[in-house]
Amino acid sequence: MAKSFENEHPIKAFGWATRDTSGVLSPFNFSRRVTGEKDVQFKVMYCGICHSDLHQLKNEWGNSKYPMVPGHEVVGVVIEVGSKVEKFKVGDKVGVGCMVGSCRKCENCSVDLENYCPRQIPTYNGYSLDGTFTFGGYSDMMSFEYFGLDKPGMHIGVVGLGGLGHMAVKFAKAFGTKVTVISTSANKKQEAIERLGADSFLISRDPEQMKAAMNTLDGIIDTVSAVHPILPLLMLMKSHGRKLVAGSCIGGMKETQEMLDFAAKHNITPDIEVVPMDYVNTALERLLKSDVKYRFVLDIGNTLNKK
Repeated sequence: MAKSFENEHPIKAFGWATRDTSGVLSPFNFSRRVTGEKDVQFKVMYCGICHSDLHQLKNEWGNSKYPMVPGHEVVGVVIEVGSKVEKFKVGDKVGVGCMVGSCRKCENCSVDLENYCPRQIPTYNGYSLDGTFTFGGYSDMMSFEYFGLDKPGMHIGVVGLGGLGHMAVKFAKAFGTKVTVISTSANKKQEAIERLGADSFLISRDPEQMKAAMNTLDGIIDTVSAVHPILPLLMLMKSHGRKLVAGSCIGGMKETQEMLDFAAKHNITPDIEVVPMDYVNTALERLLKSDVKYRFVLDIGNTLNKK
């Protein structure tokens, strides 16, 4: 006789979920399986809010399942480990990104590309009811390294100064490069130079500034997702310069760990706005309007009210 859902998922859990494409979140009780021999159970303390959450909540990518408890930038403290777990112990601080499992046997998994595993279990829409810096930081750092823009002395342009852009500035400076921030917003100049450490700042809508900076950059990291002119940016580069227009299917565990180790070594941390759990819908509305500096983080451990 097959086990009932309640027997297979006896652990009571609590979160905030959306029930439909409205994307509005509200308290939600659900059940999860017991901790398996290869599982790590942890108490969620904080969770970042990414624009990907908006896409998933509203089913803009066409693969959402409801009800949905979002979140893929999760950190917490381990409270239980399975009998075959070797790398983690109770009390460890851990993070979870966009995936929670892979087959570990296929060609992609064998070369540390679990993010391309055909049997990958994503944090969103996973059938196992698994829980939900690990994402955005990877995109920036691996772009520099993969495309050879991490050499000390290079002059790198960073287009956009949002969640990804401000981390790109920090990683670029840690690599030892000269950094010019390129933005449409003149009011971000002081922040870019005095707080984030950029060497110079260009207003992309100012033809004179752009003309004066022609042929000065070895490469450009463009973090702006909105439609914007590309040709003026290309004119900024030296001969054989590189402007990156590249996709990123998150990162495997090895690459993500390398990014975290590099960030720890160079004391790189994101600039965040910490908000309570019941502020989440307002935070999503503000994120849609780009009204955040530079990333929202939910303080789940201290503010999640289960009543």
